[in-house]
Amino acid sequence: MTPLLSAHGITVRYGSLAALDGVDLRIEPGQRHALIGPNGAGKTTLLDVLAGSTRAGDGRVLLAGRDVTRLGPAARSRRGIGRIHQRPAVWSTLTVRENVLVAALPRAVRPGRWHPSARRRAAERTADALLARVGLEEIAALPAGQLAHGQRRQVEIAVGLAGRPRLLLLDEPAAGLSAVEVAWLGEFLRTLPRAVGVLLVEHRLDLVYALCDTVTVLRDGRTLATGSPAHIRASGPVREAYAEGVA
Repeated sequence: MTPLLSAHGITVRYGSLAALDGVDLRIEPGQRHALIGPNGAGKTTLLDVLAGSTRAGDGRVLLAGRDVTRLGPAARSRRGIGRIHQRPAVWSTLTVRENVLVAALPRAVRPGRWHPSARRRAAERTADALLARVGLEEIAALPAGQLAHGQRRQVEIAVGLAGRPRLLLLDEPAAGLSAVEVAWLGEFLRTLPRAVGVLLVEHRLDLVYALCDTVTVLRDGRTLATGSPAHIRASGPVREAYAEGVA
């Protein structure tokens, strides 16, 4: 089976510093894959490369077998790569609904197929359905700038899903969330359809182990280990990579 995403020999250097040094990564269709490691391991840099916002000095990125190495973020988004940032990126002056609607419009129908008003109605149905899924339908008319951090995170997740991604990249989505919000996040991600693959960067290892079927560990820009959560928890080298351990 062709992997959903494969990265080969990804290398990123800043002067003499190698942020990533020959990293390989393979994500199967529908897989829940976590990327963990100590601070400075290169996790966010790898997400930036996969999303197209950082150009690797060496290596290739393939999405469903097609080379997307030279494509930028917008082109990769159109091909099915969605991105959720560590800090929720929403338009503060737009309402909650408008944030999701803007993301849904380009994928509502194929260009030229429907009248613009029909296209907008389709996007509105998508936006409303997603807001109901994340539990924000009652505050859809509020400006996003008035929301608390956890609610902004919910908006960004809805925005990310509005683009109908095949692969969703999440960069520390639990950062700054309360215990109740983290529990909601875990349950929500578990309910995502298997048509959507997930690559999760997260320091909350309880969330990682509960959600993901495969874990890759980075250290100093290199792959230290890849395996099941049970394999990673039992790995001596992985434990040594964390000052606080990984179990």
